[in-house]
Amino acid sequence: MDKKRVYTFGNGQAEGKAGMKNLLGGKGANLAEMNLIGIPVPPGFTITTEVCTEYNELGREKVVQLLQKEVITAIESVEFLMKSKFGDVETPLLVSVRSGARASMPGMMDTILNLGLNDEVVEGLIRKTGNARFAWDSYRRFVQMYGDVVLGMKPTNKDDIDPFEAIIEEVKHAKGVKLDNELKVEDLKELVQKFKKTVKVKTGKDFPTNAYEQLWGAICAVFNSWTNERAILYRKMEGIPYEWGTAVNVQAMVFGNMGDSSATGVCFSRDAGTGEDLFNGEYLINAQGEDVVAGIRTPQQITKIGSQRWAELAGVSEEERVAKFPSMEEIMPEIYQELDELQTKLENHYKDMQDMEFTVQEGKLWFLQTRNGKRTGAAMVKIAMDLFRQGVIDEKTALMRVEPNKLDELLHPIFDKEALTQAKVLTRGLPASPGAATGQIVFFADDASEWAAAKKAVIMVRIETSPEDLAGMAVAEGILTARGGMTSHAAVVARGMGKCCVSGAGALRIDYKARTVEIDGVLLKEGDYISLNGSTGEVYLGEVETKEAELSDDFAELMKLADKYTRLQVRTNADTPHDAMVARNFGAVGIGLCRTEHMFFEGEKIKAMREMILAENIEERRIALAKILPYQQEDFKGIFKAMEGLPVTVRLLDPPLHEFVPHDLKGQEEMAEAMGVSLKYIQERVESLCEHNPMLGHRGCRLGNTYPEITEMQTRAILGAALALKKEGVVTHPEIMVPLTGILREYKEQDNVIRAEAAKLFAEVGDSIDFTVGTMIEIPRAALTADRIASAAEFFSFGTNDLTQMTFGYSRDDVASFLPIYLEKKILEVDPFQVLDQKGVGQLIQMATEKGRAIRPELKCGICGEHGGEPSSVKFCHRVGLNYVSCSPFRVPIARLSAAQAALED
Repeated sequence: MDKKRVYTFGNGQAEGKAGMKNLLGGKGANLAEMNLIGIPVPPGFTITTEVCTEYNELGREKVVQLLQKEVITAIESVEFLMKSKFGDVETPLLVSVRSGARASMPGMMDTILNLGLNDEVVEGLIRKTGNARFAWDSYRRFVQMYGDVVLGMKPTNKDDIDPFEAIIEEVKHAKGVKLDNELKVEDLKELVQKFKKTVKVKTGKDFPTNAYEQLWGAICAVFNSWTNERAILYRKMEGIPYEWGTAVNVQAMVFGNMGDSSATGVCFSRDAGTGEDLFNGEYLINAQGEDVVAGIRTPQQITKIGSQRWAELAGVSEEERVAKFPSMEEIMPEIYQELDELQTKLENHYKDMQDMEFTVQEGKLWFLQTRNGKRTGAAMVKIAMDLFRQGVIDEKTALMRVEPNKLDELLHPIFDKEALTQAKVLTRGLPASPGAATGQIVFFADDASEWAAAKKAVIMVRIETSPEDLAGMAVAEGILTARGGMTSHAAVVARGMGKCCVSGAGALRIDYKARTVEIDGVLLKEGDYISLNGSTGEVYLGEVETKEAELSDDFAELMKLADKYTRLQVRTNADTPHDAMVARNFGAVGIGLCRTEHMFFEGEKIKAMREMILAENIEERRIALAKILPYQQEDFKGIFKAMEGLPVTVRLLDPPLHEFVPHDLKGQEEMAEAMGVSLKYIQERVESLCEHNPMLGHRGCRLGNTYPEITEMQTRAILGAALALKKEGVVTHPEIMVPLTGILREYKEQDNVIRAEAAKLFAEVGDSIDFTVGTMIEIPRAALTADRIASAAEFFSFGTNDLTQMTFGYSRDDVASFLPIYLEKKILEVDPFQVLDQKGVGQLIQMATEKGRAIRPELKCGICGEHGGEPSSVKFCHRVGLNYVSCSPFRVPIARLSAAQAALED
């Protein structure tokens, strides 16, 4: 028997359920589940995600043929439940066609409403409902949506407005009205005729009138939207595999645009921006769902408290609010009561914050969707901890609920309160997504991408955002829109990305062609600086100073919970006392990588370093190194003090010497003058240091073995700092790491130098200190012969950046020339410099750990590359039994949570 491709739902029955998300997509699975638990949902059916894969492999014609029988049967089942007929003039059934991937992708794929209308059916709809305005409004919306989504009628360039919107604006202007819902029946008829005429001109074909032709066009357009640019970009950002595909949901239409007893809205069971346990949302009377999320009309608040908070932010008096902007709770109290009860039921059922869409048709409430709501990092932490404290979920579930990478948002800077008192407030909008953002104004997504690539901080300013703006939103520091509420596309996507967003700032007058925005008489051009406060909705002129984030008690509690389950320790990569303290405050239990070379690039230090490099014999080199020693020792003292009582792994000098000398003429002239030698001499020495392939050249332990006096000086600086602190009563645990070992003998050579110099120092000062010596495993040969190296090394630290370079044979500095193509063609699934390659590089790490511990059972192993703060890489390190991961200070909380989740997943 051929496999089932269509699953129906309606009237409390469903062929699917919540657990079938992979097959039915999130929306389809939840529509089925809502039916089963007694939530009022219009009947319909879901075409599975597997069909999307078939569509991309077999093409449109074959898939329509495969679906034909099941879709017609499913439509008949909806016709029976709705007592109407698809394509019929007297009792017409209209449907919506929506996407629904297994992971939520808000606004990234396409939707069509009111499908099934034509010139005859619209008249039948008028006879059936007695409401001509509603019927023609639904028809013009359908032609507009279908023309855009299915027939591809979009603006030809970024400066143009949507062709349909241009016609609407023209008609509104001619009729002297401002809002779409002020247009009369005759105006709406005119719009439909103009729309269809434009379709004919642009496509060369008449607008389709057959209901099934419309339906197949819409279904295929939704499958096509899985591969549109914005969906591809969103999947890339969120790590959603292409293979998952999208389902298609076809549902009987219910109408929020049938008059003043009808409405549409979006609501959240908790605040998606802050996590506050407060039901909230927005609605529009006499409108359809797209009006709310598209931000075309700024909607009103559902709850009275939400409405009052909005009025305070907008500077609207209570009298004016009640008269002009009442909440649903106040003007539709019975509907509100039912909505509130059902949202509570849904949150309790799913045990998570819900994002819901609903329609009220002539006083009857219908739910169109529920899903676990997108939320900011701060909200994610608060909601998880609140649900745990409320007894809804246990502590393990609370830990698993937080996406480690979302913690990054909590660590971003906030505005300095003192600086805010001096800042000029330009206007206020809605605080759609919290955070502080400062940058230069840009108006278009492609410009935002270009400017960001040039390392400019940008604020994207739009009348309203659409899914086409995703690429720009992704790179912007913040987003500011003139229209749209807290549930608009801009707000929902910004919260999901953790971007600062202010929406619905009505004072903005944006001119895309001139690339200017006027705010209450202040004219700003593209490139001018503004600042956004996503927590208050304020927009400031110019740049406002920021300070470090203040972390919540919920964050501290979450980290405490993480520590309860974690077995893998988290250290940090830090080269300064400041970075060390930041990491320690975030819970790092030591330093896994302190790079000594970063200490040489300041003032007198770089001069002494260059003297050492230019020295012609060992005596001159020792004289220069003696100048460097006190600087190095002081640097290590600061770091050891910041990490008092915790282990600090110091890597000996690693980069090739040519990195410390100037390669530009001005720099070489300054160096020659400072050192009292000729420019020619400097240029010859610089030239002699250049290598064809420095990554594989004279660096790491090769440098220390060629010039052992460098290793001696660094050993003396490290241990001298520890001894000085011992006198002050500060406990230190120095670990000296030899970089780039490939052969046991080269490691042992360095080990001998370190231990001999240590013994000499201890004898000189009449005191000693415990220390260990180990190596960085970053050459494949070292991993393959790890048992031999472990006979001498006391610890291994896997330098996954270089180990990845050498395992793949990719230069990290040159990979940009082909990596994007490899990712696009799926030759590589992910960038191996961001996400650890578990099958290749990971195999070397596992093998080296096992081989090393076979010789030295207590061998401490960790990683210290960029992968140390990437969640899937951290989880891999847990599984293969490493002792720790080390990452940059601001990634420490992410690694701690990932380590806890890894332990829970065991």
